[in-house]
Amino acid sequence: MLWLKALHIIAVVCWFAALFYLPRLFVYHVDTRDDAGHDRFVIMERKLYRGIMTPSMIATLVFGFWMIKDNPALWFSQGWLHAKLSLVALLVVYHFLCDHYRRQLAERRCQRTHVFFRVFNELPVLALVAIVMLVVVKPF
Repeated sequence: MLWLKALHIIAVVCWFAALFYLPRLFVYHVDTRDDAGHDRFVIMERKLYRGIMTPSMIATLVFGFWMIKDNPALWFSQGWLHAKLSLVALLVVYHFLCDHYRRQLAERRCQRTHVFFRVFNELPVLALVAIVMLVVVKPF
């Protein structure tokens, strides 16, 4: 179980690093006017999303659910875990929303501003704070 927990935490750290960085790239990409800059952002965003962000999300989910599968009583008796998994579900939606914006930016059809992406970039921080509090404090 400790190996699973360690692998889960490593995957979570990698996933959150990408969740923090990709929308920050969007902030700068949306204001890029030259073709070379646009092309550079498209490549960076695609490699981050496909090479780090998505594999990290998959690993996070696999190791997390594996731990629950190995200890199903935890799932049925711990309210904090239900809240955590609800937040994880929202992060998965956020993850795919990032891909939606990534594709729009690549195709030069994104109507969002750098201000929108600055706010959008802060949403995973709120989820991270809540998840860590739930896991450590286990309030219910």
